[in-house]
Amino acid sequence: MPRVVTFTQYGPPEVLKIIDSEIPAPGPDEIRIRVKAIGLNRAEAMWRTGNYVEPVKLPGRLGYECSGIVDAVGAAVTHLAVGDEVTTMAAFSMNDYGVYGELVLVPAKATVKKPASLSFEQATALWSTFVTPWGAFFERTPLMDRDTVLIPAASSGVGLGAIQVAKLTGAKVVALSRGSTKTAHLLEAGADHVIATEEQDLVAEVSRITGGKGATVAFDPVGGPTFSKLVEAMAAGGTIHVYGALSEQVTPLPMLPMVRKELLVRGYNIFGITKSAERQAKVAKFIFDNVAAGKLKIAIAGTFTLDEIVAAHRALEQNRHVGKLVVTV
Repeated sequence: MPRVVTFTQYGPPEVLKIIDSEIPAPGPDEIRIRVKAIGLNRAEAMWRTGNYVEPVKLPGRLGYECSGIVDAVGAAVTHLAVGDEVTTMAAFSMNDYGVYGELVLVPAKATVKKPASLSFEQATALWSTFVTPWGAFFERTPLMDRDTVLIPAASSGVGLGAIQVAKLTGAKVVALSRGSTKTAHLLEAGADHVIATEEQDLVAEVSRITGGKGATVAFDPVGGPTFSKLVEAMAAGGTIHVYGALSEQVTPLPMLPMVRKELLVRGYNIFGITKSAERQAKVAKFIFDNVAAGKLKIAIAGTFTLDEIVAAHRALEQNRHVGKLVVTV
């Protein structure tokens, strides 16, 4: 019987359990995948602790991104067949589906055929990494070469993706990391500058880099106390995209500098892209083409086995990695 990961209460990584589970035949618009690799996201750690954007219906499954081989297809599915190598992206609620397992059901609309040139591990490290910044930098606030972009949590999978996607526009990228130990990695990823926020004055450094003008765009998954410093570091008329809430501390809203600078703070998530067939196809082509051309590089920070899922989530929360953590099945 196939094994899946579940949890019956909120808590630390240790609440995750591997159980045997009967996986039914797919419904009309579903497919069943024999999983080969799973991409981990901080959203899943927040889901496990009950701090995500929707409440969990316990007992819970989890996981958005996997790659593997189609095992069965629903009656209404025409674009996929048994034996196809595929990957999934975040286009569903984890209350309905979860991809942490050996055999999983997913909606066919969340599934893309895997290019033969990519390994299963590489294919599952693509979506959140590059879709997230693409939506912000190419659709919401199209970047130009005169822009300066601040990227907090820059060593995460999405952070590294954001550096690369922003550089495709010609923008200047300033990567933010708590310490200086990841500076070389971030510069190698394409950042023009790196600021260690616990060692340097964020506002003063951004002012120095921009000649006193400030940054025009920030791409923030963290929030918390540092948010007020982001506001201070922005140029007049700048935009802050808020796409996560990784900090468990209160996020201040510094009204006076926001009003003075006429800043735009935008909440953002990728579901508008991934749940639209047209936009999903557009971003998939963008990613596949630029990966094939060597303009976007997949960064896998480390791999774990399914049996090591607790250790994998511990590593996910420690924030010491640079890139995407992947579980092999």
